[in-house]
Amino acid sequence: MIEYGHGGDIYGSHGKKVIDFSANINPLGMPQRAKDAILENIESYCAYPDPFCRELKQAIGSFEKVEERCIVCGNGAADLIYRIVLGLKPQKALLLAPTFSEYEAALISCGCEPEYFLLKEENGFRVKAEIADRITSDIDMVFICNPNNPTGAAAEREVIETIARKCDDCGAVLVLDECFMDFLAETHEYSLKDALHEYKRTVILKAFTKIFAMAGIRLGYLLCADEKICAAVTMAGQPWSVSTVASKCGIAALSDPFHIRKTKEYIKTQRAYLTEEMKKCGIKCFDGKANYILLKTNRDFGKRMRKYGILVRSCENYRGLSEEFFRIAVKTKQENEYFIESIHKEYRLSWQNP
Repeated sequence: MIEYGHGGDIYGSHGKKVIDFSANINPLGMPQRAKDAILENIESYCAYPDPFCRELKQAIGSFEKVEERCIVCGNGAADLIYRIVLGLKPQKALLLAPTFSEYEAALISCGCEPEYFLLKEENGFRVKAEIADRITSDIDMVFICNPNNPTGAAAEREVIETIARKCDDCGAVLVLDECFMDFLAETHEYSLKDALHEYKRTVILKAFTKIFAMAGIRLGYLLCADEKICAAVTMAGQPWSVSTVASKCGIAALSDPFHIRKTKEYIKTQRAYLTEEMKKCGIKCFDGKANYILLKTNRDFGKRMRKYGILVRSCENYRGLSEEFFRIAVKTKQENEYFIESIHKEYRLSWQNP
């Protein structure tokens, strides 16, 4: 049996009710407009989806303030990661460690040789401009997740620009994963979205999965000013990779002007609460800005939390981390409070009964 390497596997709980802190989905849920769109467009699901995603691209272009020709849509960001690698066929790539594992998996599946830039725990696993020194003429592709998963650390725009310039100089493609960028309060301080035409070898990944809580619907897109790159990625995908229901939900979600704004403030407040309370419990928390927190504690932490119906994400399978590292999502206020109460209860019991 193939081992599942991500969070969110709530289906193996044998009917038991669980609170899933392992998947970092927007705790405010899917926008109501997106929910309504599922039923309102039900009669259109009999026909094949639009293979060119015309209406969806128009909505994304308006939302992101980019030309439609710079947009490629896919069946979630993971689909696009594989299509980028398959379409551009890099021979050598540079990855951070730790970071999202699908970059490595996609590269290896296409016979690419990844190199790794190890982020340091003593620096809070932060991405620094020094990574640009590792980008040489034999590097074809660089993956940077900003903010990074699982650390939550966000690299400042100046750092990303340094890396993007070096990629341009060396002829490498920079794949900049900004799937969690919309959770940040000041996105302009970190995102490179408004500089696509300046850094034409930069590909920005976005998804509806996290910010719009549409993980089960599967919808993502990339932004790139190089039409040849867009064409190569498009040709690498299967026909009709975006379903009609995903397209309609995406268009509706983008039409809600308040959802992201409300989410940013909510995440900021609840992340601060969780971090402060866990630190009081002696758990090491790493500073981050996304809707999840990387922590370091007892290696049996995940097992102990399961006793309270709580799933957390073990980070043992992340390159550069060990079994002492875990990632938790920022959930609803009630769920976050239950999580902290469970930690107090479990470790108080363990102190009384060593």
